[in-house]
Amino acid sequence: MNDKPPSTIGTGSTGLIARLKRAIKGDPWSREEIQDLIQQTEIDLDAEEKSMLTGVLEVSETQVREVMIPRSQMVVIDIEQDFDEILAVIIQSGHSRFPVIGEDRDEVLGVLLAKDLLRYFHSEDAKDVPLRKLLRPASVIPESKRLNALLKEFRASHNHMAIVVDEYGGVAGLLTIEDVLEEIVGEIDDEHDPEEIVFIRPDNDRDGKPSFAVRALTRIEDFNEYFECELADDEYDTIGGLVLHELGRLPRRGETLEFGGFIYKVVIADKRRIDALQVQRID
Repeated sequence: MNDKPPSTIGTGSTGLIARLKRAIKGDPWSREEIQDLIQQTEIDLDAEEKSMLTGVLEVSETQVREVMIPRSQMVVIDIEQDFDEILAVIIQSGHSRFPVIGEDRDEVLGVLLAKDLLRYFHSEDAKDVPLRKLLRPASVIPESKRLNALLKEFRASHNHMAIVVDEYGGVAGLLTIEDVLEEIVGEIDDEHDPEEIVFIRPDNDRDGKPSFAVRALTRIEDFNEYFECELADDEYDTIGGLVLHELGRLPRRGETLEFGGFIYKVVIADKRRIDALQVQRID
């Protein structure tokens, strides 16, 4: 015997019953109908399960350009960098795969796996590591590629990273298999993922003075708040942009600059931008 009042039996479930009848008859469903079915309160699924099923459906309609890591945020290795510089990039980023570039970011020579390089760690031949011989072929995909097709490609090729190019052949960004899976199951944290991006953190003291590791994308207002200073942010939003402005050109790795009461040392940079700085306050 049904305990529901007669007036409420079937209300709110008519659409569900109609869809079930269609399923029995073998009539095809649209993705929208399936998504509506998943969200029905009558379906015994928790919020996480509903979110995952919805992600499975949406991944077939999502294009690479919507979820890729943009070019400006790619962590890359320059083919001309020496072993110590490459090691610094690996440690700083915590990533396991890196695009290796030549003349500029549009010339991707291949992909370097950290494990391939680190086997030379503590080796007497570390300074003479044949970097080009360690590179693996880079998978190149268009911005318009669908994520479900890319996931199949990742599985077939055993690649975990793809370089995304725009309609003109220029590098637009990159995408990893983890990025695709996160669209289905939600954020995946591993031991290298910080709970949040740390833009400023205390570093080892240099010459007996406190030193700080600062990401070049740190907003000037956040820098001012952290160090209780008043650097101008009228023309530039980030500390990296301000350093470039003060220097008047792209600095080299290891180059230092003094202004605004601080010493800025370029730790990671390429031919287009600064990635990381080491900062000390001037007494």
